[in-house]
Amino acid sequence: MKAKQIPGVPIQKSGSFHDTESEKHYDSSSIASEKFNILKERFFSINRWKSYSGGPLADFRLYNSNGNAIEQMPEIGDFIRIDIPGPGETESKGYDWVEIIYISHKETDESESYIMTCKPSKTPGITANQHIAHFYSNAATSTFMIQKRGRTIKAGIYGRNEKPNLNARFIDTIRNILIALGGMMGFSKIQWKSLTEGLLDF
Repeated sequence: MKAKQIPGVPIQKSGSFHDTESEKHYDSSSIASEKFNILKERFFSINRWKSYSGGPLADFRLYNSNGNAIEQMPEIGDFIRIDIPGPGETESKGYDWVEIIYISHKETDESESYIMTCKPSKTPGITANQHIAHFYSNAATSTFMIQKRGRTIKAGIYGRNEKPNLNARFIDTIRNILIALGGMMGFSKIQWKSLTEGLLDF
C-alpha cells in the first residue's frame, strides 16, 4: 500500500507511514459549515486534544520557542510537548517534542481546509547541545488536517518518513526503537484514530 499524495503533506520517501482519517456527513452544506467551525476551534486547541481523544492516551501541550507553555492559536515556530504513556526520553525529562513547521489555510467555493505539519525537534528553550527529543528521527513528519467539502467534514493525520531516532543516549535509543517499532506496527494509529474521531465527536 502506498501513502496518499495530498497537497501540503510531505512526500513519503523512506521508513513507515500512516494515513488516519475520520469523516462526518450532514444533511446540508450549511449544517456542515456550522460543524466545521466547531471542528476548527477544536483543531487549534492543542492543549485540549487529550480530552477529545479520551482514555489513557498521549497528552499534548503547546509551547513557544522559549520553552514556555502557552494558550493560544498555534503558529509556525511553536512547539508541541507530547507525553505518551510509559517511560519517556530521559534527556528531555520524559517528554517527546515536535516543532510546527507549516500551517496553511485554503478556501474555495466548494471546500475549506487547514493543514499543520510538525517534525521531531529538540526541547525548546534549552541552549545547551542536545539531541532530538522524540522517538522518531527529524526526517519524520506528522501532518494534521481538517477539511470541509460540500456536506462532509473530515479530520486527518498523516505520518511520513517515520524511522527510529538513533541519535540519543543508549537507554533512550532502545526506548526510541521500541516505541517506533510499535508505531510502525500500528499502535500509534490507535492514538491518531482516537484523536480524529474525538475531534468530530460533537
